[in-house]
Amino acid sequence: MPKFFAHPNALVETDQLGEGTRVWAFAHVLSGAKIGDNCNIGDHAFVEGGAVIGNNVTVKNNVCVWDGVRLEDDTFIGPNVAFTNDRYARSPRMETVRTRYEKADNWLERTIVCRGATLGANSTIMPGLTLGEFSFVAAGSVVTKDVSPYVLVAGNPAHPIGSVCECGKRTQSPGDRCTDCD
Repeated sequence: MPKFFAHPNALVETDQLGEGTRVWAFAHVLSGAKIGDNCNIGDHAFVEGGAVIGNNVTVKNNVCVWDGVRLEDDTFIGPNVAFTNDRYARSPRMETVRTRYEKADNWLERTIVCRGATLGANSTIMPGLTLGEFSFVAAGSVVTKDVSPYVLVAGNPAHPIGSVCECGKRTQSPGDRCTDCD
């Protein structure tokens, strides 16, 4: 008996799904994807075979987690977050770029969302970035550069506007604890 839950209308092709993880309706998890324990994969999410998702991760509805994306433990990925993994995307069928797509090393840029980070709804994450521990990306932001730990970014392009506690509340400086967590 499986130690995870997959909605009857979900398509789970991987055998690397952690205990207590839930995959909801119309989500599709490809073979080779690695998903840890106690995760929640929302409706209409898509997880590609080269994606890695840690423990206690929430991936809300309509999120695509592509090859090369790693979500570390305790991350929150809001609805409609858009990850990218190819900075110069073209159709691999196009004759002039076909050879570039013969090896992933020629085009795939890896993205790391570090432990405890939050990505707000409808944010876009450009490829090849690292979003630091407990960083916070405001809804609708377009992230084009690495984000430091405990930093809150917003806008297009996203830029630092403050810092946050591990609980997500605003603080004076990165790494500070809010009054609720002292």
